[in-house]
Order: sequence, then C-alpha cells, then structure tokens
Amino acid sequence: MKTTKGNPFPLGATIEDKSVNFSYVSRETDCGVVLFDKDTLKEKQKIPFPPAYAVGDIHFMRVSGISTENTAYCFFERDRYVTDSRARAFCGNHVYGKEETWERAARPAKFMSRDYDWEGDENPRIPYEESFCYCLHVRGFTRHASSKVKAKGTFKGLVEKIPYLKELGVTTLELQPVYEFAELERRTALELSYLPKDSIASFDSIAATDGEKSSEDEKKLNYWGYTKGCYYSPKNSYADSEDAAAEFKDMIKALHKNGLEAVLQFYFAEEMPEREIAEILHYWVMEYHVDGFHLKGEHIPAGALAEDPALAKTKLWYYGFPDKVQDSFPAGMAGNERRYLAEYGDAYRYDMRRFLKGDEGMLPAVMYHLRHNPAGCGQINHLTNYDGFTLMDLVSYDRKHNESNGEDNRDGTDYNASWNCGQEGKSRKKVVLALRKRQIKNALLLLFFSQGTPLIFMGDEFGNSQNGNNNPYCQDNEITWLNWRNLESNREIFAFVKELAAIRKAHPVLRQDREIRLMDYGACGYPDASYHGAAPWKPDTAGYSRQLGIMYCGKYVRKDRMNHDDFFYVAYNLHWEPYEFALPKLPMGMHWEPCAASNAAREKEMEEAEENRQQRVVLSGRSICVFIGKIKEDSKEKKAGRKD
Repeated sequence: MKTTKGNPFPLGATIEDKSVNFSYVSRETDCGVVLFDKDTLKEKQKIPFPPAYAVGDIHFMRVSGISTENTAYCFFERDRYVTDSRARAFCGNHVYGKEETWERAARPAKFMSRDYDWEGDENPRIPYEESFCYCLHVRGFTRHASSKVKAKGTFKGLVEKIPYLKELGVTTLELQPVYEFAELERRTALELSYLPKDSIASFDSIAATDGEKSSEDEKKLNYWGYTKGCYYSPKNSYADSEDAAAEFKDMIKALHKNGLEAVLQFYFAEEMPEREIAEILHYWVMEYHVDGFHLKGEHIPAGALAEDPALAKTKLWYYGFPDKVQDSFPAGMAGNERRYLAEYGDAYRYDMRRFLKGDEGMLPAVMYHLRHNPAGCGQINHLTNYDGFTLMDLVSYDRKHNESNGEDNRDGTDYNASWNCGQEGKSRKKVVLALRKRQIKNALLLLFFSQGTPLIFMGDEFGNSQNGNNNPYCQDNEITWLNWRNLESNREIFAFVKELAAIRKAHPVLRQDREIRLMDYGACGYPDASYHGAAPWKPDTAGYSRQLGIMYCGKYVRKDRMNHDDFFYVAYNLHWEPYEFALPKLPMGMHWEPCAASNAAREKEMEEAEENRQQRVVLSGRSICVFIGKIKEDSKEKKAGRKD
C-alpha cells in the first residue's frame, strides 16, 4: 500500500478512484487507521497518520492499494480503537440489543458500494394539504409474531406492510431514528436517578468508559434512539441482510413506487456543529432519496436550514421557524410547491386532549386549532405520538404506569390530559368499553377535521395499548411491539380511520393550503368557514361551554376544474349531556345529510337530522357528527324536468 498526503475534507473515509482518503479529528498525535479483513474482522494492518499530514487537529492521508470490497476499518488513538462516527456503513448484521463483542465497543466500518440502481426513482413530493402522516418505529412496527411478515423488525419488514398502509390511506411515514446508534447505554446510578433522556452515550464515549464500570452502574436499553450516533449510516440491526444501506434504499424506492413518502427523525445534541447538521441532511437527501426530516433537539439552526437551497424541496419539520422565513413563501407561489416547512409542536395535542375529556375554557383554543394552517408553513397535528399515551391508553388511563421501566414510575410526564372513562386500565364493563370507543372516534374526528395535516402513531388505528406506559424508551418487547391481532378485534376503529381519511382526501375544503379567513371574501353569500351554536352564527364561547358547530363553504375550493366542493357542518359536543345544535340554512334546494359520526348508536340522531334538515339536531353527550350539504331529491327532479 502507498500513503500520500490526501485532503482534510471530507472527514471520514472517502473512496477516490483506486485510493481511499482518510481524515480524522483528534488531539492525539499517535493516531491512524486500522484495516481488517471484512469477513473475519481480523486485523490486517495499522497505518499511522504521518505527522506532516495534519492541519490543526485534522489528520489525513490518501492510501492506495486497498481492496475496499474485502476490507473494513476503524481509527485508533494510541492503543484504543475508535469508531468512525462518519462511517457510511458497518460490518456484520448486528443483533439488536446484544452487547458488542468488538474490543472496547469500537465498530468496524466498511466501504459502501456506490453501485445501486434507483430505477428512475422520484420523490412523490406530496403537498401538506394532501398528506396523512403515520409515525412508526421500524423495529416495533413488525417485530411481533402477529405481524406475519418474513423479515420482522426490519426495513424489509416495513416494505411488506406497504399494502396495509395504502389501504389505510397513509401518504407519509415518519420514522423514529434509523441512523446507527448504540441501543445499549451505560449509565451510573446517579445518572439514572436524574433520567437524562437526551444525554445518551455515543459509540466513542462508550469506548472511553469501557473498563471503568462501577458496581452501581447499569446497562439500559435505548429503544428509541434519541442520542448522538453515527448519523451517516442506516442502523444495521434494522436490516434483514448484512447490507443495511442497500436494504434502506430498497425500502425508500418501494415506498416511492407506491406513492408514499419517508420523513426521518434526527436528534442532534447541543454540541453538534450547525454546518455538520446541514451536511448530514444533504447526504441523506442525495444518497438515500429521503423526502424530509423531523429535526429534534433544542439548538437546531432551523432558519438556516429552511433557507438552504439544497433542501428547498425537502420537507422540514420543527417546533417552529422564523416568521421572516415563513413569510418568504406565500401561498400560491409556483403552485405552492415551496411550502415544505411545517410546525410540529405539542400545543394542538394537549389543547385537543383537554377538550376531548371535557375540560372547561377550551373553545377559543379549539377554534384556533381547527382552522390553523398558515400559508407559508404546514401544520402537523397529532393527539398521540411515540412519547406519551397511545390513543387507546389516552381513554383508558388517568395516570402513567411506567413501573416496568425500572425507575419507580418517576420517568415520563405526569401531564397527560387523559381520562379513563370511569375505570383505570383494562375493563370488561360494556358501558366503559363503549364510551372509550366513542372517545377514540371523537379524537379521530377532531384530528381529521382540523385544517392542518393529520398524524397518528402506529397502532392507533386499531386500538394499540402500551398498558399505560407513557415513556417506553427502554422497552423492546410486547409493550412497544404492535400486536396485529388487535386489527381484528378493533376492526371498527380501523374502518373509521379509513373512512375519515377517504372523506378528507375527497374534499379539499377540509384540507386547504392556507389559513381560513372566516370571511365572505368570495362574495358568495357565505364565509369560507363559520362558527355556530344553539342558534346559527352564534357560537357560545363561555368558559363552561363544551360545544361548537363549524360550517365550511365548498364554494371557495374546487374538487376539480368543473365543480366546487360541498358544504360541511361539524357539530362537536364534548359535554356529558345532550346538546341541541342549529344547522345553518343551505342554498335553495339543498339539505344536510349525515356523513360521519362517533356515536355508535347514532341512527336516532341521524333520523332527527333528516326530519329537520335545516333546523335542529340533538347530539348525545360526548359525540361529534359531520353533515354534508346535498341537493334535495325533489330539486333534482325539478331540474331534470326543466331540461326535458
């Protein structure tokens, strides 16, 4: 092998024709590269960085004569092996949750082949107003035996579930971290007592503490992956084969062929350089064709990333973006194709949960969330997520039950804004079970009839439960694995989600690309949306009120080039007592017809609505009903007669 000077950038290992450029940051002068046989992982050679080949703390050299197909590598500092945090791929097929046997926890990396046929792959680029998002953990999604996939808990296993996701109506997948991270962390008893969720050891720090373990130290599983990791490599233990990179690309290509998007969660610790964050995102867009990123961490350069030209058509989700950035992308700009930013916060989640369980004083916030959908930035709405209760647990538990985490139930949030419907945990009481099912449907109606983009967490569509655990970050078992048998036992919930997704897809008035103005700016006799109560046009927003009616005028949106959309009226009664709503009058010759409702015994209410289509309807306690404006049959006959 021949060693020459090389280049300090890019860092890591880069194949250049018939040579490899190595670049490594270290304050040690005794450092270099270790080469191994890729199959046996036996050390073949140590190559120190020549002292002359350095700029500051960056050591670099170009090595020719390496058989990259048969060779693995890592760096060394004195007698310590160090993982290349910028490695593109790692050796072997790491078994999830098993401690590394490699010396001092360093991971040998391999040189990733750039030979991959994308077969003309293109990103779907689905607008936010047409999206239905589904957050999932790659391993937990198919790991359970009931998933009936061949490659359980892997990227390939997710591909096997694409027909299911399409049937549900999902357009966009949000994946919890899929970059390489250490799922086994070592923490001291003191650290465990403070439960630092965002200070998990990286590969390098694990290596540094090896051999220093005290009798009080404990190994803890990091199931979620919100930790500093090797950000350039897909996670080996999420792959069915030994080539995680190719398998991840296969997954992305299969999703795109089926019209689905993939948005990846990336957690960046405070010490991450802003420039490297951008570099990492660029790499996944170019190398893996991903559709977007949910940025997690408190020190993300959100404004700079939003204005990064290389990310101009990549979805970026964060707590919020600077107003000046949002204002630079007005609605309608180039077909609104530049509306790729989206706010992803918790305000919607907790306000709507409190309304769902019947808290006072929530109507002003609910009215805002139902219409909020800024022109320059999308809005991701969710009632449940990986952190906190599942949808089934939200209506089954008043308090968290995290005892299985081994931390005396001290971890996880104490603020859940949940209600158990009369009994804590599992129940056989029919009245409790019926109320829970109705509350789940209420939650789904709140979500799908809000103007922003709906997102659900995996399994919420068929009543998945985590037994009241609202922080299962360390659980790799049936607590976090989806039990697909619930799909059969809760088929009614699954069908309801499909129904709501289909209604939303068919009617753009329910999913506009800008904020509702509550004005008749179209001079059609109706505002784009309006609020109502016991009397038309008069919502009761007093603190005690838990009811609201909202009408959407379809004349402001077209379903196609020829036809405007329909009128919709949604009646929300989250009080425990029945409530009578006034249905606003529709244009001449039209009446209200029931479209969807949460009450399992809704037929009587629907009949009353049919008898008094333009007058009043009584909703039972804790129920939501949706009505659509239709042309009366006699009006159709008269119209047909005039044509004759």
